[in-house]
Amino acid sequence: MRTHSRRALLGAGIAAAGSGLLSACATGTTGSGPHAGMDGMNGMAPSPDSGGHTPSGYVSPDGPEVAEAERRRGSGPVRRFSLKATESRLDLGGRTVHTWAFGDELPGREMRVTAGERIALTLTNHLPQSTTLHWHGLTVRNDMDGVPGVTQRSIRPGAAFDYLFAVTNPGTHWVHPHSGLQLDRGLYAPLIVDDPREPLSYDDEWIVLLDDWVDGVNGSTPESVLKELHGGVDRGPMAHGATEMAHDDAKGGGGAHARHSGGAHARHGGAVPADGPSRILKGARSRLLGHDAGDVDHPYHLVNGRTSRDPRTFRARPGDRIRIRFINAGSETAYRVALGDHRMTVTHTDGFPVEHTETDALLIGMAERYDVMVTAGDGVFPLTVLAEGKGRSALGLLRTGSGEAPGPSARPRNLYGRIMTADRLRAAESVRSVSRRPDRTLEMTLTGTMEKYDWAINGSPYTPDQRYPVEAGERVRIIFRNHTRMWHPMHLHGHTFELPDGGPRKDTTILLPGRRVEVDFQADNPGLWMVHCHNIYHSESGMMTIIGYRKK
Repeated sequence: MRTHSRRALLGAGIAAAGSGLLSACATGTTGSGPHAGMDGMNGMAPSPDSGGHTPSGYVSPDGPEVAEAERRRGSGPVRRFSLKATESRLDLGGRTVHTWAFGDELPGREMRVTAGERIALTLTNHLPQSTTLHWHGLTVRNDMDGVPGVTQRSIRPGAAFDYLFAVTNPGTHWVHPHSGLQLDRGLYAPLIVDDPREPLSYDDEWIVLLDDWVDGVNGSTPESVLKELHGGVDRGPMAHGATEMAHDDAKGGGGAHARHSGGAHARHGGAVPADGPSRILKGARSRLLGHDAGDVDHPYHLVNGRTSRDPRTFRARPGDRIRIRFINAGSETAYRVALGDHRMTVTHTDGFPVEHTETDALLIGMAERYDVMVTAGDGVFPLTVLAEGKGRSALGLLRTGSGEAPGPSARPRNLYGRIMTADRLRAAESVRSVSRRPDRTLEMTLTGTMEKYDWAINGSPYTPDQRYPVEAGERVRIIFRNHTRMWHPMHLHGHTFELPDGGPRKDTTILLPGRRVEVDFQADNPGLWMVHCHNIYHSESGMMTIIGYRKK
């Protein structure tokens, strides 16, 4: 058996512009000039109250402290890549849409490096709008983090930017923009960092990206969806019957599924947007998510860029041990995932190893990643991906032999068995730190309502001059309190945190309504770092802030 597979995503090959290791180092450059109008995290302009100034006394993203931290990470060989962000026409499997993507592919081609190497990537912007690239899950130097208006200038249309940084931690990661609602298009790609001392043994590997899709469907755009969410929409009773909801509850699951009829749910009150049908979702319920599962009715859900009408097929031999790397690249949907007639052994979450734990199914929030191991059976099996609580699904197929393929309505019984969430996992001993009292505690209360769509942290919507101060070397505890009726996947840039009581190391954690979660991280990567909800409609509406390292 191979210790780890180099098989590219769906056989597409490694997306390297010059796949060999290079001795020359790139420098971060851009031809964009002054800040574009989309500057500011997710395109949000500074608040009038901010005065347009940056608070003094904090480490700059390109300051000497950042350079020194990068020097300590080492200067291994450089692996060079290129990405082109372009307008594209993509076939989702029976439905062609006009959207934006990396290199006219969905997902973008896999990038793969080994821990200890450096990444040099040139992002060229052929979009009609400014953009950046965020390296989700990687501990990068601050000026490479890709947050416009905070860590770098936006990359204007027609311009390019060279990213260069050391990669230290192996794991399953991904890249996406951090400008406006661009993530709810096709601008994402997997990034795998191999472990040079990989302890797992397996025959094959799949990279499975999950996504919710609305762009280009009957005139809809992510911007029109956000505009509708901010329009005071009546969130009355569910418009259609609940056949799947009753079925799911009877099976002991957590997701209540509202059956759809002809696309989006009916909408009570307000005019349908001029640039597409209503995409407001009513009655999306899930016990696993603490009641309300979401607000957006994405008409399609995808496995590696394909709908359930024309699913991706993964081929193997009976008895093969397969490593599956799941990435939720969706903007507003948690997914419940099961492989029919197979149990999964969870080995990693958010790139870090956990004590191996068997499960029937996974619940994966936006931006979370899970690695699992399965032993392939003989036949054809559905990889069923439920949009948790939303009444829609995606599908992939495992084929190891002959037989008729399951259809889109396949619901393997293990979907309703043991459902794994991160709070039920424990960190592997190799990444578990010694428990200690925090040097500093930051309290972040999540606020807002679905009716007003006024999402915020501690009651204050995001402005670029917000700072929660920390100092290098501190052990920092963030106390997240969710005072809303929605669940939120909270993400910290540039660091990983530990969940309580020996829980796993992660960069994204699900926070249920009315709950409190304490996470601890080591302040060892100086700069300005975002903390935000990875429901991009929530973050774009204000649920984000900045942790800033104080100058010494």
